[in-house]
Amino acid sequence: MVELSIREMTIDDVEEVHDLDGKCFSSPWTKHIYYREVKDNHFAHYFVIEKDAVIIGYVGLWIVADDAQITNIAVLPQYRGHGIGKHAFGFAMQYAIQQGAAQLSLEVRITNHIAQKMYESFGLKKGGVRKEYYPDNKEDAYVMWVNLV
Repeated sequence: MVELSIREMTIDDVEEVHDLDGKCFSSPWTKHIYYREVKDNHFAHYFVIEKDAVIIGYVGLWIVADDAQITNIAVLPQYRGHGIGKHAFGFAMQYAIQQGAAQLSLEVRITNHIAQKMYESFGLKKGGVRKEYYPDNKEDAYVMWVNLV
């Protein structure tokens, strides 16, 4: 695995994270969403993954009471396959536990078998389907979850 650091996302990271999002997702979030998440949403917790002071990925989650929800996780395409996504997800999961979350959930594309397998390696199970969840192509999403306690 490459040498990485993970730190809390700041307002100054929004431009770079937004650019990264456009390279990773067919329906990236707007800059305004990221600004609102980092600045105004007290339930939101976002972290960037850096290599040599360059953001190569990020992970975000909401924690409300004892529920944690992964909102996004992304790694630049050229860095995939090196365990960075797994490292970021593990970090987010441990962070949720430290913050008192009792369960964690997320949505994942039905066709994203690589991500599903990674989430299953952390104990997540498929708990349902959100029909036409993704706006770019109306693809369904599995809801996956795990008890943290």
